[in-house]
Amino acid sequence: MISKRLQAVSASATLAMDAKAKALQAEGKDVVKFGVGEPDYPTPEHIKEAGIRAIQENQTTYTPNPGIPALKEAICKKFSEDNDLQYDPGQILVSTGAKQSIYNALMALVDPGDEVVIVAPYWVSYPEQVKLAGATPVVVQTDEETEFKMTPSMLRDALSAKTRALILNSPSNPTGGVYDRDELAALGEVIAEAGIYVVSDEIYESLIYDGREHHSIVSCCPDLKDLTVVINGVSKAYAMTGWRIGYAAGPQDVISAMSSVQSHSTSNASSISQWAALAALEGTKEPILAMVKEYARRRDYMTERLNALPGFTTAKPGGAFYIFPNIAGLIGKTIGGVEITDGDVLCELFLEKAHVALVPGSGFGSPDNIRFSYSTSMERIEEGMDRLEDLLSG
Repeated sequence: MISKRLQAVSASATLAMDAKAKALQAEGKDVVKFGVGEPDYPTPEHIKEAGIRAIQENQTTYTPNPGIPALKEAICKKFSEDNDLQYDPGQILVSTGAKQSIYNALMALVDPGDEVVIVAPYWVSYPEQVKLAGATPVVVQTDEETEFKMTPSMLRDALSAKTRALILNSPSNPTGGVYDRDELAALGEVIAEAGIYVVSDEIYESLIYDGREHHSIVSCCPDLKDLTVVINGVSKAYAMTGWRIGYAAGPQDVISAMSSVQSHSTSNASSISQWAALAALEGTKEPILAMVKEYARRRDYMTERLNALPGFTTAKPGGAFYIFPNIAGLIGKTIGGVEITDGDVLCELFLEKAHVALVPGSGFGSPDNIRFSYSTSMERIEEGMDRLEDLLSG
């Protein structure tokens, strides 16, 4: 029999929808994919060359479990220059993607019976990883009124004697919401008062628009440094999702515990990928700037098209590469002979009738929304939006 812990865990909604889209593609259907969240850009050439060079130079053996020293030094430098955060290499752990970094942190911080506060809409893996660690997710529901951001009073109401940690994500997947410095500082006061840990997922840090600035909660609230694990990686900023390199920075004792978890699960991240990540962090940021400029153009276009669709309402997101429109106006309607009872049904309809792949908001804790990713070409965005417009107006 499967363990009770795993019986309580749900499959990833994003990967499930992607599997259905790929099945249609295998049948020869032309599917416009607005589902899975990864850059549509190739990894920059100098990074690929570093990976090839690592193979040629036989950098293909085990590395130290926490990561190669040069990469950890580069990560410390990145935190200092980009975030005004000072860490030493002993406070850095390199892992197989930011997802593993978060899992390592939860395994190191929580026990059965503990509670972890999660802000909804949330990334699909947050509550499931909390469950895998034996703890209980406590969901704080936000909506368009708060720009999908948690307020200090919401956080305070969610706390209990069992609260051990908070997972914070800015810029957000799935909403694209970005907390500003004042908002983080206000949350920080509640966190400090409660004495709970923060797992701060900042993987979309570089993808931010309209002159906004990314702020880490530790830079806003230095007193929280000993209570915060900052999560980042190279996947989104450098179009390196398949290379699987994430990293965490935090208190020495927590990072050491996380390293122990990793040593008994995966051991070190890929040696080749670590050398490529080093080239990414030490190299030019021009590819990031070009990518952000193009994403902003796509975001503006998609937001305008979505707001013109019947039953859709959405604000323009400030970061990441997602739009999370509200589709409550379509609930109860009949489209293409199908009664729309929720976002799951709507996404199934869009995939089957228009061959447009999306992710329902139920997987993110917000059933009245669905997630669009604009990490695909403008040509495909135009095609996908045309298909949805034709279906909804037919």
